[in-house]
Amino acid sequence: MSNILIIKHGSLGDLIQANGAIKDIKNSFKSSKVLLLTSRPYLEFMSECPYIDGVLLDKRLPRWNLIYLINLKRLIKKYNFSHVFDLQNSSRTKFYKKYLFKDSIWSSSESSLEKDEKLSDFNENSVLDRMEKQLKKSHIITKNIKNIDLSWSLKNITRNLKQYTNGDYILIFPFCSKKHIQKKWPYFFELIIKLKETYKNKYPILIAPGPGEIREAISLNAKIVLNNNKPINISYLISLINSATYIISNDTGPAHICSHLRKNGLALFGSHTSAHKVNIGNDNFKTYSVKKLSDLRVEQVIKKIKEKLN
Repeated sequence: MSNILIIKHGSLGDLIQANGAIKDIKNSFKSSKVLLLTSRPYLEFMSECPYIDGVLLDKRLPRWNLIYLINLKRLIKKYNFSHVFDLQNSSRTKFYKKYLFKDSIWSSSESSLEKDEKLSDFNENSVLDRMEKQLKKSHIITKNIKNIDLSWSLKNITRNLKQYTNGDYILIFPFCSKKHIQKKWPYFFELIIKLKETYKNKYPILIAPGPGEIREAISLNAKIVLNNNKPINISYLISLINSATYIISNDTGPAHICSHLRKNGLALFGSHTSAHKVNIGNDNFKTYSVKKLSDLRVEQVIKKIKEKLN
């Protein structure tokens, strides 16, 4: 029996996007063990994924840390992987290919290029289009890559929700990575005030902050969803999104979840990227794109919300 490795370190949105590709790879290697190499924040979550047979931790320490590299190489060698699917396509994984996987068949963006095709042109495609091209180049049948099923991750959170709501609720994701502050719409505080004025007590407004976001969440005057005063885990987050009546989000990981669950909601985009390129948006989960997020007014967002939420 051969072993297959998929590399996907993160982020959350990218890992959610990769679920269809992971399922397609597993279906193409049913008699093989398929393992995922990922980073610590996603270890527990992906350990429950039915499309893989195990999860390996990559601490992603600096590449000049020789002890780390030696230990990682020993771990890799133990499994003797016949194929590696690099869904991260980073400078780190390119380094891994050269020094850790010399004897494995390697699939990546670069290995997927057609004759005379430039990587820069390849990367102009949307995220899922790039993954689809990569897998097809490796003769993988791609039935699920654009039909991502997250049902395996859903939990019954009915009892958890009772402390926040007796029924419907609006869920807001006003945060973003500190590395990508340009993705952040600056008027969520004002939006929450306007939502309360518009809908009165019909829809409690919930916020689920991640690590390092609790203090900011407190300042937004909404109900904060936590687990023992700590951020909820990814499965709880997906289940919370799945039960929401309506969702408003920046271009972040939760927006990817909302889109693939086909939830009613709205994602806000500036000029940093397009909704099409990151594969967010459908008939239910709409997108609102502007050149500059700071120019997008609360009244404009409320108007969009009213189109879907009575």
